[in-house]
Amino acid sequence: MTSSISGGSTSTAPGAESPTVLVLGCGWLGLALARALAATGHTVLGTTTSPEHMAAMESAGIQPNLLRLGSDFGAPAEELLQRLLRAADVLVLNVPPRAAAAGAYPTLLRPVHRAVATAGTKHVLFVSSTSVYPDEPRLMRETDAVSTRDAASDVLRAEGHFVPRYGQWKSTVVRLGGLIGPDRAPGRFLAGRRDLAQGNAPVNLVHLTDAVGVLSAIIQHEAWGHTFNVCAAEHPARRDFYPAAAQYLKLESPTFKDEHGVSGKTIDSSLVRNLLPYQFQHDDVFAALAHC
Repeated sequence: MTSSISGGSTSTAPGAESPTVLVLGCGWLGLALARALAATGHTVLGTTTSPEHMAAMESAGIQPNLLRLGSDFGAPAEELLQRLLRAADVLVLNVPPRAAAAGAYPTLLRPVHRAVATAGTKHVLFVSSTSVYPDEPRLMRETDAVSTRDAASDVLRAEGHFVPRYGQWKSTVVRLGGLIGPDRAPGRFLAGRRDLAQGNAPVNLVHLTDAVGVLSAIIQHEAWGHTFNVCAAEHPARRDFYPAAAQYLKLESPTFKDEHGVSGKTIDSSLVRNLLPYQFQHDDVFAALAHC
């Protein structure tokens, strides 16, 4: 993918009209993003699989729609998706891999890919994960995992479907570290567990505020044509961070095996920091515990 930030019709500079954004998947992250975009003047269309979430979406200024991908995705759902895409300037595709059976993530998203191509969608922001990188004790940059339609990884194959081959639309892929924030306190992740492996492995986390901030900034500044790692700058060892996180919540601390040497990958997020005018708020993951 290219490495330049360009201006165009969806710029949110003063005097310019804010683009209409479709957030496909208003879960924990998607709803927070949709709220932030609506609060800054965007028309936001959102989808959810849960009817009980629609009232909260509407009260936040989001136009709610009930849409579920999967085996029962039929003509009415396809018609709705086409209509939403035609109304939007930007698609934020935020459907996590856990929504699909093992090996089926690209298949789950295939109707979306087909609809994007048919509807003439202009911009796609694909929310992905740093899980695409091998678990090796080294720094992982964006080029260490390539999104293609025939990649071994389900997630990389799914990414590849939304990186256009023939310039039909512009896309950016955002690979998020492990998400933390309100209602997702990391102190609960491993509390009370014993003799865990990889105590020396670095943590690769990102706070909800920064995930939303980066995604919003990509839309605002039209940072299309990129793959970005998004992660806090600090990477303490698991054996240091998770006991502190559990203690912060007054929960039982996890314990780790005695192991020698370094293990686990470290996610490098320098590219997004160099190219995007966004200031991370929670690079200190210990300090971020107070905001979870």
